[in-house]
Amino acid sequence: MKDAVEDAELHVELYEEVELKELEASIKRLEEIIEEEEVKNLFTEDDEMRNALLTIHPGAGGTESQDWAQMLLRMYLRWAEEKGYKAELLELQEGDEAGIKSATIDIQGTYAFGLLQGESGIHRLIRISPFDANKRRHTSFSSVFVYPEIEEDVKVDIDPKDLKIDTFRASGHGGQHINKTDSAVRITHIPTGIVVSIQNERSQHKNKATAMKILRSRLYEMEKKKKEKKMEKLEKSKKDISWGNQIRTYVLYPYKAVRDHRTGIEIPQADKVLNGEIDIFLKEFLFKMKSKERTSSVQPKNKLTT
Repeated sequence: MKDAVEDAELHVELYEEVELKELEASIKRLEEIIEEEEVKNLFTEDDEMRNALLTIHPGAGGTESQDWAQMLLRMYLRWAEEKGYKAELLELQEGDEAGIKSATIDIQGTYAFGLLQGESGIHRLIRISPFDANKRRHTSFSSVFVYPEIEEDVKVDIDPKDLKIDTFRASGHGGQHINKTDSAVRITHIPTGIVVSIQNERSQHKNKATAMKILRSRLYEMEKKKKEKKMEKLEKSKKDISWGNQIRTYVLYPYKAVRDHRTGIEIPQADKVLNGEIDIFLKEFLFKMKSKERTSSVQPKNKLTT
């Protein structure tokens, strides 16, 4: 930041000799560095520094919603690439005709969960359907949930008696060999009803290890919410994947725009957003969320009256 300030000051002093675009570039760089530091200062919990596990599920609507889920998957993968994060696809179930039935990605990088934590919720798309011969407008929904990836040194007690583990033959694309053995694994945590299904690898052992990794993270996040007395809020966020419950709407017809319903931010560059440029939504949500937390933390518990 100090270097950026010095560069900007130098360009201001020499503004008659340097190109205006050089001055603008140095000021823009300084603004970006300051904004990045402001966001980092919002993170106060250890989990916010962790990697993020992000899952996507289409809502009702068959091919339409499955195609929308795949568009969201691409959006987050492009965002991770632009941030310099490593994104590993842990689980993918392709749709029957197009799109995906589910996907889980591990986004690895400092503050990945902190930045993405506000993405949990219902995402709505309005467009002219490419699958409708009559070119009618369609509305599609997909759900996104984000969990912090839990390291091995974080203790999460899982009783083997609480687990139902099923193996089955993987389906969908993946070559000839993936379908010859029962390598796919589905783990059900009976007390909570959480189900994790993995079929990416040919090895049943690898699929089971990946499924347990995701299950541990989801159980940890659930337990953390309970301890923080936020379980009710978490459950409210898991609404039906349908109209009226969305956190963000992406409109591609009759105009182009993306609106976040929690912050009120709306921008017309829908194509850029779907190409991974979602930082403005992530940051505005963080500022709003952290502002509420700070405000509530200084409120008196009781008001005395006489």
